[in-house]
Amino acid sequence: MTRARILVVDDKDNIVKLLARILSPEFAVTTAEDGTRALGLIASTEFDVIVSDIRMPGADGMAVLQETRRLHPDTEVILMTAFATVQDAVAAMKLGAYDYLQKPFEPDEALLLVRRAVERRELRARARDLQAALASAHRLDGLVAESAPMRKVLELVQRAATSDATVLITGESGTGKEVVAHAIHRASARAQQRFVPVNCGAMPEALFEAELFGYAKGAFTGATTDHPGLFEEAGHGTLLLDEIGELPLAMQVKLNRALQERRIRRVGDSLERVIDVRVIAATNVDLRAAVAAGRFRDDLYYRLNVFPIRVPPLRERRDDIALLAALFVERHRRDGQAEGFTADALGALLDYDWPGNVRQLENVVQRALAVSDGPKIAVTAFTDELTSVQHRSSHGLKLETLSYRDMLDTARDRATREYLVALMKDVGGNVTQAAERAGIERESMHRLLKKHGVRSDDFKPKG
Repeated sequence: MTRARILVVDDKDNIVKLLARILSPEFAVTTAEDGTRALGLIASTEFDVIVSDIRMPGADGMAVLQETRRLHPDTEVILMTAFATVQDAVAAMKLGAYDYLQKPFEPDEALLLVRRAVERRELRARARDLQAALASAHRLDGLVAESAPMRKVLELVQRAATSDATVLITGESGTGKEVVAHAIHRASARAQQRFVPVNCGAMPEALFEAELFGYAKGAFTGATTDHPGLFEEAGHGTLLLDEIGELPLAMQVKLNRALQERRIRRVGDSLERVIDVRVIAATNVDLRAAVAAGRFRDDLYYRLNVFPIRVPPLRERRDDIALLAALFVERHRRDGQAEGFTADALGALLDYDWPGNVRQLENVVQRALAVSDGPKIAVTAFTDELTSVQHRSSHGLKLETLSYRDMLDTARDRATREYLVALMKDVGGNVTQAAERAGIERESMHRLLKKHGVRSDDFKPKG
């Protein structure tokens, strides 16, 4: 078997010799004493991984990274620095570096990082061979894809599953971000290990560090035994950091350090523990905007955003609605219950806006199964929110067929509903906060939500 080719670049001879000694038993190592020599080698040879110092006379590590990206975009680059500033790290990841190695480093740390980079390179090549299979794939785990946007998501899930890269899943509430994370885990080499989800938005800030990293006996009042955190519980499996956008800034610093060093320290303990867990983050928050507003650290954002996957809202993937509805019937029906939908019922599903996305659709199907008596779910099994004209999307509704008064009523109802949906998204389904924001009584807000078919539960974070 051909050994992976590694290029080590540093103007310090002791570092070059150290890395060559560490890596040579497994890899074919080439060395360069400076960035200028490295650029010549890169021009003539394609390496699997390049490990380069950032600060060097002449061509520096950033120049090596940029030239590698230009000539060999599949080559992974690891940058070393004794000046481990946030600016260096962020700039390197923006330019496409796989990761960075802080000097001084442990031999095992360097070897593990290069191994991961080589694996990522190999798995990316293997992922390209999945195109033929993905072209005909419509269903994976709990995911269904008939629409072009969701077919793209399935493709990304397959590719992510062949890699250990950190995945950042974004999308509106209810789009199925945790389902996507599960699918990645189950299709990966870690499928037999644990999948551990944690809702960052639901955990009290004071307990977050102890829950995530664990704590030692006596670390605080009530700590009567050693307690492993969620990183350790996940073991060699996958840790899902859901609602990562709600993570307090103080914990963002500690999480970034843990992801950077692949080590954690329990609260009250002096021992550092090496972690080998695949991290997937998910959020319905625009993290770029949060970074710009100072609510989210840019270094953590770029460390998480290695492999981004955006899950489209249901209104952008209408071709999937019928398939998803059938999937939920299959999942939830009991013996004797309906096995499908009448034409009118299916039409109502296809015409609806689905502000609560896939989660709302599943809830609607579950309820319809419970109240249906016949072999098929009829339109009468749905609540008014699905069947009233003002609750339908503009998809399929022709304004020119309405009277002037009906058109005004429809426009007003649409505007009101859009306002309510945006408001409930912003307050996470909290009716009290929504009423305060709108300047009306809580009971009035409840009546408005009911009239316009907006369910507060569809916007609450999934616990």
